[in-house]
Amino acid sequence: MKENLPQNGRENVLSVTALTRMIRGVLEAGFPSLMVEGELSNVRRPSSGHCYCTLKDEGAQIRAVIWRSDLRALAVEPRDGLLVRVSGSLAVYERDGSYQIVVRRMEKSGLGALQAAFEALKKKLAAEGLFEVARKRPLPLLPRAVGVVTSPTGAAIRDILNILGRRFPGLHIILSPARVQGEGAAEDIAAAIRRLDRHGGIDVMIVGRGGGSLEDLWCFNEEAVARAIAASSVPVISAVGHETDFTISDFVADLRAPTPSAAAELVVGCKDEFLERILRRRLDMKRMLQHLLLAARSRYASAAGSYVFREPGNAVKVHRQKIRTLAAETVYLLERCFRDRQQRVDDQSLRMGHRIRLDFDRKSAELRVLERQLAAFNPMAVLQRGYSLTLKHDGRIVRSPEEVQAGERIQTRVGGGTFESQVVGMEEQGK
Repeated sequence: MKENLPQNGRENVLSVTALTRMIRGVLEAGFPSLMVEGELSNVRRPSSGHCYCTLKDEGAQIRAVIWRSDLRALAVEPRDGLLVRVSGSLAVYERDGSYQIVVRRMEKSGLGALQAAFEALKKKLAAEGLFEVARKRPLPLLPRAVGVVTSPTGAAIRDILNILGRRFPGLHIILSPARVQGEGAAEDIAAAIRRLDRHGGIDVMIVGRGGGSLEDLWCFNEEAVARAIAASSVPVISAVGHETDFTISDFVADLRAPTPSAAAELVVGCKDEFLERILRRRLDMKRMLQHLLLAARSRYASAAGSYVFREPGNAVKVHRQKIRTLAAETVYLLERCFRDRQQRVDDQSLRMGHRIRLDFDRKSAELRVLERQLAAFNPMAVLQRGYSLTLKHDGRIVRSPEEVQAGERIQTRVGGGTFESQVVGMEEQGK
């Protein structure tokens, strides 16, 4: 069946502008007020003062804008990785044919998945001491070679080469290329750092890339990159994103640069400025040497015109007389000191002799008292009064008849000596 088309074929055709305005009317009328929860990403603030960002979850994303007048009244500072709940309206931007949320209010709901992972790794590495200031190494004053880990086609390497070439021409630069975005980029960056470290011959290393969203920069928040930076044998400068972007690499590195260009400026000073400093030091040293030379000449002239050099013989006589005087004074002082010492020795000897005699007399009296006490307790003294001691053959004293047997030989000690006898019999006491 043949269809009859309109003669001019344009009665039902809409222009792009007309269609977009129709869509705008439907969407804006259908969503005059809404509340959406999602994770902030790609937050940026151009010179206009407005804030542009993306709200996302696991399945989708939508662009959002916060006008400058509303931005100041927000209770939350928008930043990548933050989980927020926003209130506003839906708006269609006709020129791009896109729609976005116009945010009027924003409340913090928590941390997004990426931001939560960032905070967890940051806490872990901080506990291990990887962020400690004590382990940060200073940059070399004038490096001979600089290593760079970044994309070989990105803006970062162009900025670094431009700065280094302008400020210090002829500096040796070694690029260790790596992917700096997307899946597998973290492992690629870590491998590039280790490769450059094994290569050797560099004095400092720059690791980084240009700006981007939180997702774009996420590879620099991976543990593999952080540990590769920490294990580097040379100082590392982390130069990731823009000045407001912070990554785990920034905390682990020896120094953080806000941009790759700033990292290049930190690595080397201007060659002309360095040469000018050398010339200034050279002039300072020359002036100092001239001053020392003039001072030495003045001292020489003063010494040459002095009395000592004009009449050396008189100077010798004066010093010889001083020596004689000092020698006589020394002899006199030594003799006087000797006499004083001798008198002290004599006095001490007299005092010590007197003290020794007193101590001897006291000790002698004490000894005589002890001798009398000892004599009083001496069992042998009793023998002189007619008593005797009976001893067994092994020298033990016999104290009772039961301790000896008939026929046993015993010793009896009396005041005049000792004699032996033999036990014939024993009688019990009282019988």
